[in-house]
Parts: sequence; structure tokens; C-alpha cells
Amino acid sequence: MRIRALGVAALATLAFAATACGESPSSPQAAPSASAAASSPGGGGTLVIWADPSRVKPLKPFADQFGTENGVSVEVKEISKDNQITFLTASQQGSGPDIMIGAHDWIGNLVQNGAIDPVTLTEEQKAAFSPKAIQAVTFNGQIYGAPYAVENIALIRNTELAPDAPASIEELIEKGKELKKAGKVKEVLCIPVGQKGDAFHVYPIFASGGGALFGTTAGGDPDPKQVLLGSADSVKAFGKLKELGEKGEGGLRTSLTNENYIVNFAGGKCAYLVSGPWAISEVKKGGIDYDITPVPPFEGGRPATPFVGVQSFFVASKGKNKALAQEFVANYVTNKDVAKALYDADPRPPALTAALDEVQASDPDAAKFMDAGKDGLPMPAIPEMAAIWEPFGIAENAVVKGGDAAKAATAAQKAIDGSLKN
Repeated sequence: MRIRALGVAALATLAFAATACGESPSSPQAAPSASAAASSPGGGGTLVIWADPSRVKPLKPFADQFGTENGVSVEVKEISKDNQITFLTASQQGSGPDIMIGAHDWIGNLVQNGAIDPVTLTEEQKAAFSPKAIQAVTFNGQIYGAPYAVENIALIRNTELAPDAPASIEELIEKGKELKKAGKVKEVLCIPVGQKGDAFHVYPIFASGGGALFGTTAGGDPDPKQVLLGSADSVKAFGKLKELGEKGEGGLRTSLTNENYIVNFAGGKCAYLVSGPWAISEVKKGGIDYDITPVPPFEGGRPATPFVGVQSFFVASKGKNKALAQEFVANYVTNKDVAKALYDADPRPPALTAALDEVQASDPDAAKFMDAGKDGLPMPAIPEMAAIWEPFGIAENAVVKGGDAAKAATAAQKAIDGSLKN
């Protein structure tokens, strides 16, 4: 999927809003019932797993094997819409699964709502994953998911139009403008902004400009009591986005959206694309010769730090087979074969190092995306992150159109603090 992480964030916003008001999210009829599953003939019961459509088929043979080995029936149910909210609703009603598959940035909201249990991994198991993946699934000092895939954005470059990777954003923009002036491209840079902004994609540029979302606690976690969008450094960063915007360099444009930015690049209309692994199939269809490198920083700026998302298996706290769910999540899906099968179905770099080593032998893109995200920021998993997306997006859209950076940043800070009651 092209906007996996941002889509997850949007769902989290809805879930946070509903639970913060003490209300159950709607659409309970969309949730399959775990209790509806028949018990196995051996009397071992049924283990129910919820997954999105791309993961149901590759999981099925491993689920069947696990069922045979443990004398249980294993169902893999497809959930294709509002997965986090559907899971929370079903959990509150006692009709949820034993295992849920989702993004790590759900964790704070799911823990706050008592929907998932910690996952017990040995030191050896933890060492088998990339440190970034383990960091992402750790919340309040406990591991709440078994990671299986890592995703982040990078700079995807049309090597026919731009043979060399730019060392800075300024160099990228200069080359993009040169190509546009020569009539070789229509856009300086393909990165989605749209009418609501896109904090996920623009964050590396914002971070390089000095911007930040939260301060940190003594333990190094994001501190929701210290929202920093209105800070002096973030105002400067929004100012940098303004300079790149429609009344400046033209690198950020509201006409580029999640629906058209990848298609434009695949059609040769821009030399540079800021996107993730989900873009590659479209790029290949377009016959584009490409390379993948980290998003470059501003000259003299901070690192262009992308968000890192980690897809994970969660143990439902209200599942009917919690012991089996722990066994499946901690000791079964943490093996290379499962990770490789999931990668084959949806090519995002595996979180398991052994699987990544095997994958990158035939797919160098996986290693390049991992390299681009090695110093990235795991998407904050605190529930309060849900309050960030919309105000940030509104501020981004305003400055890209030429609005005042200080006013946009102050309005975003005020909206977030109001939502969080800071």
C-alpha cells in the first residue's frame, strides 16, 4: 500500500478520539466474532488471527502447520477496513481475535484501552531483530509486539534524469528546477502535500530544518507534555518548508497528493520521489531506471530523519487462547520462513535480520530502504501522537501556500495542546 503508515496514523486519530471520550468506536458489525469459530475435533479450541488482505494468504500455510503441531484449529480472518478501530471495538465487546496484525504506532492506544498484552521474547530472540524494530515495539519499557517488517521513506531517483544522488536538499531542488526549465520534467520534486498536508512524508525535511514534535522524558520516550511544534526551532523548520513551497522554490506543491505523486514519478514527470517500498511496484511498471538513497538534509542542517514504521503481531488481552497466542507470536512467527513469506506477499524489508540477509541477496532495494531508515525515528507509539497529524498537516499546507510560518506553527501548537489538555 502506498501510504501505509499515514493511513494507520489516521485510523489512530479516530480511535484516540473515540476512546478519549469514553465512547466505543462504531461499526461493531464489521468485526468477525472469535466465538463463532468452531472448536477443533481434538478439543484444543480455535486460534483466531486477524490480518489485512495482503497477509492472509501467506500466513495460511504457517497457521495450518501450527494448528497441526498444537492440536488446534487456526483461522486467519481478513480485515480490510479500519483495522485498529475494528479490533478495539471487538476487544471491548469480547468478540475479538487472539492475535492482531498491525503497525507499531497503534501500541500506545491499544495498551491504554487494555487491548493487548506484552509479548515475551528471549534475549536471543530480541537480538535476532534489527534494533530499530525492537525499539519501535517497546512501550513503557515492555515489548508489546513481535516485529516482522520495517518501512520508511527514502529518496527514489530517476537515474536517467538525475544520475547522481544529491548531497543536500538545495542540490536536489537546483537539479529539479534545471530539469523542469529544460522541459524534461513537470515537477521539481514528487512528494505529497495535498489540501490537508502530509506530516509523514515531509517529516525528514522538517526535521532537517530543526523541527520536532515532542520533547523527551527522562527515559528517552516522547513526552506528550512537551509539544514542540510551536518552538522557535520548529518555526524555523516551517519557514524552510515555506521556502520550498509554491511561492518559493516550487518543490512542495499542494497539487501533488497521495493519489498522484507516485504515478507522476513513474510517468517520468519528475526526477525525484520521496516515498517508501510501496511505491516500487508502480515505478517498475513505468519502466523507470531508479536508485534509492536517504532523503538528503539541508546544507548545514540536522539529519533528514524519516519516521520508521514496524508491522507487528500483537497478542489480544481478551483473546480466548492467550497461551497459544503467545506461543504463536513469540516462538512461531519470529522465524525466517514466516518473515520471508510475508515479504514475498508484500515486499517491505523484514525486521528479522536473517530474513533480511536472504531477501537483499535478490532484492537490493530492501537493503537500500533499511539503510535510508537506519537513523530514523520510530513513529511515536504514544496515544497522544494521534493529536499531531491534522494540526501539523494544516500548518504544512498553509506555509506551502506561502503563509506565515510563525502563525501556522503557533496555531498547530495551540490546537494540539488544546486536544491534549496541556
